[in-house]
Amino acid sequence: MADVYKDASHLYEVERRVRHAEREGFRINELTISTSQQVPWHYHSHIRDTFYVLEGQITVHLRDPKQSHVLRPSETFVVEAGRPHLVINSGDVSATFLVLQGVGEYDYIPLV
Repeated sequence: MADVYKDASHLYEVERRVRHAEREGFRINELTISTSQQVPWHYHSHIRDTFYVLEGQITVHLRDPKQSHVLRPSETFVVEAGRPHLVINSGDVSATFLVLQGVGEYDYIPLV
């Protein structure tokens, strides 16, 4: 059985992590990742992630089916619940982005 986390902040390093809002079933996090950092492969059982880039460039890689989406400032992309995804900094400077998570109970299930 896969490990399930209610807080995944200890599982991967980022330059900066800020929680802007949180209420029952919804939260907004801001992450800054360097050119060598990433949010590892994982999925969420019940919630979707909406990514919104503030600075830099990220690429969201997906499985089932395999896809990649490059996002630049003011661009968004939604990953539906249950869909495995990986987020990398695909630019040449640090990338800052918002992750809107909800609506539903948060979990983080890492993939190996």
